[in-house]
Amino acid sequence: MGLLLLFRGPSLAHPASHFRMAPDFLPLPVLAAMSGEETKSLYAAIVNRRMLLCIYTGLASGMPLYVLLQLVPAWLHDQGVSIADIGLFALIGIPYTWKFLWAPLMDRYVPMKLGRRRGWMVFTQSCLLLSIGTMGWLEPGRSLGSVAVLAFLVAFFSASQDIVLDAYRREILPDQELGLGNSIHVQAYRISSLVPGSLALILADLLPWSSVFWITGGFLALGLVVCFLISEPKSQLPPNRGLRDAVIAPFAEYLRRRGAGGVLLVLAFLFFYKLGDSMATALSTPFYLELGFTKTQIGLVAKNAALWPSIIGGLLGGVIMIRLGINRALWLFGVLQLISILGFAVLAEAGALLWLLALVISFEYLGVGMGTAAFTAFIARETSRQFAATQFALFTALTALPRTLVNASTGIIVESIGWTEFFLLCTLLALPGMLLLWWVAPWRKGLGIPAELSHGDDAAR
Repeated sequence: MGLLLLFRGPSLAHPASHFRMAPDFLPLPVLAAMSGEETKSLYAAIVNRRMLLCIYTGLASGMPLYVLLQLVPAWLHDQGVSIADIGLFALIGIPYTWKFLWAPLMDRYVPMKLGRRRGWMVFTQSCLLLSIGTMGWLEPGRSLGSVAVLAFLVAFFSASQDIVLDAYRREILPDQELGLGNSIHVQAYRISSLVPGSLALILADLLPWSSVFWITGGFLALGLVVCFLISEPKSQLPPNRGLRDAVIAPFAEYLRRRGAGGVLLVLAFLFFYKLGDSMATALSTPFYLELGFTKTQIGLVAKNAALWPSIIGGLLGGVIMIRLGINRALWLFGVLQLISILGFAVLAEAGALLWLLALVISFEYLGVGMGTAAFTAFIARETSRQFAATQFALFTALTALPRTLVNASTGIIVESIGWTEFFLLCTLLALPGMLLLWWVAPWRKGLGIPAELSHGDDAAR
């Protein structure tokens, strides 16, 4: 409770009112030459309540998604559902793809007296708690359709929560803290997978699934407590110019700034860059189970071997970007992601070797963490502050397309060609995203983080 009380305070409403932070991206020689006082000032800028709130937004945003990606597939497999049917469950993620359609509504309307952002947080998190808990009462063998409907509702409320959490994070962070805050959010997002992807699987060997789902959903109650302890950021509602203007304006601004050709290239890149990696991990839990690993082994070894390397990779990627810049980081980390997918093909041939499982997953997710750090920075650079909520929702929705649409076919592909050939195919499908870098992130323009990004210049973002 003491940690939660740190979230109180007027600085959340006025994020830049108490101190001034050094630029986000300082060259390493400058950092080395900083005096003791300057080092203390930088430390104070990093360790503050806004960074704690970024941890909160990451944990709250990530857990419902990992329920759908990790816990639900394991539950369905344990209940005898076929791999093909489990693969089709990727279609329930459609709300993540189309969330930009109702994002303007969540910007415009205030659902309760808590305020625009906190009101939507309480609403979406309450719905998630109830829908996740209720899912465990169903029997997939008898009512697979009902499971799909409830899972779709979880995806809808989760996508809606992402919209408001992204907007809230954007409003409480001053421009100088956007890079650090979003990086912390992403790492907390990954850590949240420990609940549905590790703890819940261990509990599934000890408790009935109905209890497992309620315990998992109960973690969202902590998020509800935080909602009542934090302050509503002071921001103005969009001008009341009609619903049509509210929906069209964010997209029209991006089209004017990028041009039609540039928009198409960026949208294609957002779809393809993580395609191969997303497909390779879509059925990871059923893959491990089919190899012969127990649920406890997956919970204790596989999930942790994926989590911590991805976090280390994300932090390491942020450091490397200081020297190389976003563009070159996208190139280098993309190559690493592509190579790491091949490790799953090696594991498929070797069988249930626990040490190899940990090694392959660690290497793959190290690349995932580094690639995600650069990918998130690219999305932030493309977003205009004026329309951050809707544009951010659009860009992140496009990154969810492979997970939602293409991944629905992964089970059918595996049953047709086998696991080894499937992972080789995923490696080939990672190539188009790399080729698009030639136009959207040229190597020669990758010398360091652009000054306009670190200073929050809307025209260049």
